[in-house]
Amino acid sequence: MLKVKTTFLTLFILFVSSFTQADESLQHQEVLFSKVLNEERTITVQVPKSYENNKTKKYPVIYRLDGKENLPLISEVMQKLQTADSAPEVIMVAIENTDRARDFAPTVNRDPRGPVGQGGGADKFLDFLEQELIPHINKKYQTHDFKIISGASVAGLFTIHSLQSRPHLFQAHMAYSPAVWWGDRTTAKKTKAFISQTKSLNNYLYMNIGEEAGEMRAVYDDLHSHLQNNQPDEFKFISNKFNNVPHGLTSAAGAFHAYQNLFLPLRMPNRGLKDGVKSIENYYSRLSQQRGETIQPPEWVIRELGYYLVNNNETSKAIELFEFNQKLYPELASAYNGLAYIYERLNRYDEALKQVNLALNLAKEGDSGYKVYINRRDRLLPLVEEPRKWRLY
Repeated sequence: MLKVKTTFLTLFILFVSSFTQADESLQHQEVLFSKVLNEERTITVQVPKSYENNKTKKYPVIYRLDGKENLPLISEVMQKLQTADSAPEVIMVAIENTDRARDFAPTVNRDPRGPVGQGGGADKFLDFLEQELIPHINKKYQTHDFKIISGASVAGLFTIHSLQSRPHLFQAHMAYSPAVWWGDRTTAKKTKAFISQTKSLNNYLYMNIGEEAGEMRAVYDDLHSHLQNNQPDEFKFISNKFNNVPHGLTSAAGAFHAYQNLFLPLRMPNRGLKDGVKSIENYYSRLSQQRGETIQPPEWVIRELGYYLVNNNETSKAIELFEFNQKLYPELASAYNGLAYIYERLNRYDEALKQVNLALNLAKEGDSGYKVYINRRDRLLPLVEEPRKWRLY
């Protein structure tokens, strides 16, 4: 048994090592002198695999606090999501630490249960990000304006401070086990006030907690409850509680949930279809914002959503979707088959035959779906001709 465990552990280490090595070939380490902070700061920028061969594509950017050791985990999560068409490729910027408490804590801590007298530089560090680092990354790399900030513990506290103090700076925020107890709970109080006073907030917050107890858990739970019950319009709040996960592992436990709930899949899910065509237009507008390019809903996605409505007996909404599909894709035979399908289901055979003939005018033998159109036409012809015979008498 020990041998099996040892072999498995060795293979796992080799896998992680090879994965990290592969990522390092895409990484660029830079040292910047910050006038705001009056010191040198080291960053590691990891570009996507497609980056060197695509000089026009622009990418969203993940800014990860606490250094490059966090990149392998994010890379693996993003790779899985990208393979499933559930996330875009991204540029990652990892920022190495010099003094975490100074840079990430918004206020000086006076609570004897923490490091007394430390903190208070979060706004200056935000100045560094906004005035120096982000402009540098935008100038040097192929970015578009969808930025994510991510951090754990006191860096998670900084992430929440960024949301409530400069909501324009990042479009998504990820706070793993944020130290919201810090500094007489000032950040938690300001965040609650900000959320209460904000009617609309086109932003995203992921927040989680591990096995923490005591005041840290109490303050977190209070903030969580307020966020859950007072969400502004357009604000998306996702959270997890991992009661058996230690503080230092909440980033690993939450990374998939954080990014999977942030990024929209290329295929709009059925559950998003609440307002028909308007839902589709809104969804792909947000998807385009995340990916930095205009993305129209694919023909097959609209058609599948229409079939979903048909199966739910929402025929008028389904017809609206199929008609919308034809307006977007008048040159595709498959766009006409949706209406042919629902008209046949409704016994409106003349209209169904008209649609399938339009599909056949655009399709060629051997095309995907061609046999389906032929079979539908052959099935409809006698159903249309029979009533016509009776009308002759």
